[in-house]
Amino acid sequence: MIDESGASPDEGEVILLNKPLTWTSFDAVNKIKRACRIKKIGHAGTLDPLATGLLILCTGKKTKEIDKYQGAEKEYTGKLVLGKTTPSIDLETPFDGEYPTDHITLELMQAAVAKLTGELAQYPPIYSAVKMGGERLYKKARRGEVVEIKSRSVSVPVFEIDAANFPEVSFRIVCSKGTYIRSLVRDFGMLLESGAYMSELCRTRIGTYWLKDAEEIEDYVKRKRLELNLDLGKPNPNPESEI
Repeated sequence: MIDESGASPDEGEVILLNKPLTWTSFDAVNKIKRACRIKKIGHAGTLDPLATGLLILCTGKKTKEIDKYQGAEKEYTGKLVLGKTTPSIDLETPFDGEYPTDHITLELMQAAVAKLTGELAQYPPIYSAVKMGGERLYKKARRGEVVEIKSRSVSVPVFEIDAANFPEVSFRIVCSKGTYIRSLVRDFGMLLESGAYMSELCRTRIGTYWLKDAEEIEDYVKRKRLELNLDLGKPNPNPESEI
């Protein structure tokens, strides 16, 4: 994490965490807030429950810097699988289609990557936190509603693939704020006249901050509680908050 141990609680700090698989970003915020008794805290960019990797939290007066981190360039690594699709474009929902892959060559994949690199008009997934009519899209999706999603401008300066384990394809993507990796996976499959879903995703960088410098959540909690002289043996006053 960023070393600001000399700062007062009101001044706050910027915390670099490795978000565990299946946790929501709000799970991480609530865990830190309650276990370390922090009054003011927020995260600087959501990660899906099935994604892992760098999550930045800001506390105290540092919460004023959240917009800066949210707007920073992001880097991800992950894996996609060609030939099948799911409504959520990941493993949150069951498979809903199978498609051919025998015709797909490395040259076709490289051509698809080229079309998905640079400045793009991207359509967010229906299973996303984007709001439409004051409601998150994923809530409409779970009710089976059909909605017309508007595109948004995003930038993808780097999209690299490794298809050594085809039909599984590893990737590294560098992108702007608001880019949905699942949408890139969906569009990659469609450009190949097949289908695709994302099987793994890890955020490795936000701006100049790297996952390698992040702490595990439990390690941060233990260290911070010692620093604040909190009784590690004392039960959490909000036990329902434990993850």
